[in-house]
Amino acid sequence: MKSPTRGEVQTPVLIVGGGGAGLTASMLLSQLGVESLLVSALPTTSILPKAHVLNQRAMEILDEVGVAEKVYRRGTPLENMRATAWYAGLTGPDPICGRKIGQLDAWGAGYTDTDWVAASPCPSTNLPQIRLEPILKEHAEAMALGEIRFHHEVVGLEQKDDDAVVATVVDHERGESYEVRARYVLACDGGRTINQLIGVNMEGQRALMNAVSIHMSADLSRWAKDPEVLIRWLIAPSTGAFAVLVPMGPDRWGPDSEEWVFHLNYQHEDTRALDDTEVERDMRDSLGIGDHSVEIHKISRWSLEGVVASRFQVGRTFVLGDAAHRHPPTGGLGLNSAIQDAHNLCWKIASVLQGQAGPALLSTYEAERRPVVARNVERSVENAMNQMRIIEILGLEANASRQERLKQLSRLWDESSGNAQHRREVHRAIASQSMEFREHNIECGYTYESDATVDDGSVRPEPIDPIHVYEPSTRPGCPLPHAWVERQDGGRLAMKELVRPGRFLLIAGEQGSSWCDAAANIAEHSGLPIDAVKIGHLDGDLLDPQCHWMQQRQIRPGGAILVRPDRFVAWRSLGAADEPLPALQSAIDRILDRAAVQ
Repeated sequence: MKSPTRGEVQTPVLIVGGGGAGLTASMLLSQLGVESLLVSALPTTSILPKAHVLNQRAMEILDEVGVAEKVYRRGTPLENMRATAWYAGLTGPDPICGRKIGQLDAWGAGYTDTDWVAASPCPSTNLPQIRLEPILKEHAEAMALGEIRFHHEVVGLEQKDDDAVVATVVDHERGESYEVRARYVLACDGGRTINQLIGVNMEGQRALMNAVSIHMSADLSRWAKDPEVLIRWLIAPSTGAFAVLVPMGPDRWGPDSEEWVFHLNYQHEDTRALDDTEVERDMRDSLGIGDHSVEIHKISRWSLEGVVASRFQVGRTFVLGDAAHRHPPTGGLGLNSAIQDAHNLCWKIASVLQGQAGPALLSTYEAERRPVVARNVERSVENAMNQMRIIEILGLEANASRQERLKQLSRLWDESSGNAQHRREVHRAIASQSMEFREHNIECGYTYESDATVDDGSVRPEPIDPIHVYEPSTRPGCPLPHAWVERQDGGRLAMKELVRPGRFLLIAGEQGSSWCDAAANIAEHSGLPIDAVKIGHLDGDLLDPQCHWMQQRQIRPGGAILVRPDRFVAWRSLGAADEPLPALQSAIDRILDRAAVQ
């Protein structure tokens, strides 16, 4: 990183914001050989637990940059995140207090669901941001080709010419300001500053509900039964309040967790949400724990909203993470989407900076990510609204007395014939929340359509179920399916391990030598980073003895698949070609906008 004059810094990429998106982008760019400067207005990483569930796709990305093992080690053991459940509060004086209303498997049932095992070698995990971000920051600093500076705030941004953006940054520790000249800027600041400076608005549903979160230490082990349950949805018999209780570790999980986060929703006109004393009273009443010892670390207030940025790119500035989309927490799609934003964009920026691709490749970031995150936001809102539907079906009136609420909840365990239909309706409503806890196709099956993929003319298949069932495919725009293959010496590899950082991968069938020769020719004469491999059941560079890959590949023995550095399929040929070299060259030139650099 060059500092030609006092008070000015030059860097290829300026990352604004040090959360999940920004720190992931820093790691990815360093891995790709690109210098960057990350600045965060905040003095430290997050002081709030906030988002915590990390899905399989996000963990694949963290595995790629070498940090997944630390995250798994600090995160929730799989046996403590197999399920989610609904209860009549946590405890209390009445017989039904703390009773379980219903339970669902969640996020692959602790990696025992065969669909999750087949989808990825990486299980989902759970680690709150307050503990995730320090791990990411430490790893990003160890990898960084540039610098990471917290408590440095961007206060101005101007694209002065066609080649760079100039940011004015305040160093709050020294009380000094300086300028940063960057080829590209990544706005990962949660929409605090950069969106306003570049004229990006957030569009969608705002102020769906007010929420208050309490991060606390407490021993709840005598009441928080069911060690397999991660998230507890509590309907308090005494108050009718709907709340959420989540263990936060850090050293013990399940019922023995030392820390917890408690979420309570308020209507907009309810002023109790603004008073810490009232909030603590509501928390104790909702849990039914009376004056049980609780140490409150932080009370935070926020509004449920589902919004998407009007634009993801303005000139040389790109918006990622919460600056590009904000979700209700239901489904846990926000942080995961942020990590995936960075993964989509960083290889493209590296390709352009290193002269391998033309600038049109960068426009595919918005074309690919905006539809995906818009769907994720929509799903998060639908998940939240469906949770409210469960409360409605339970029939707890807001103005009902305590005894009336207890009587209504007791119907769930009263075997009288008049209650059978009510129980069926409640249990069906809970089962319908699989839309949140088994949204496997949303998490793993998102696809891209842009100029960075080449349509092969195949018909998009009608999904079995667009939310619950992930159906792997090698159709262009789909993520590379997972399968286990073997080296000739017997060592086992996951397909994702074949795609090296910043490099394309051509996967040919066992009779696809001509495609591999074409890839080698292109790599030699153009310098483009392309690897090639043949995979077959009995013949190939890698073997598929259990036919895992054969079931996924959707090409004939003479066909080929071109995979982008972010492990999405860019192009494929279902079978052999008379002239494989020009066919492959044409596809690569189109994907990378090579006409602009040749």
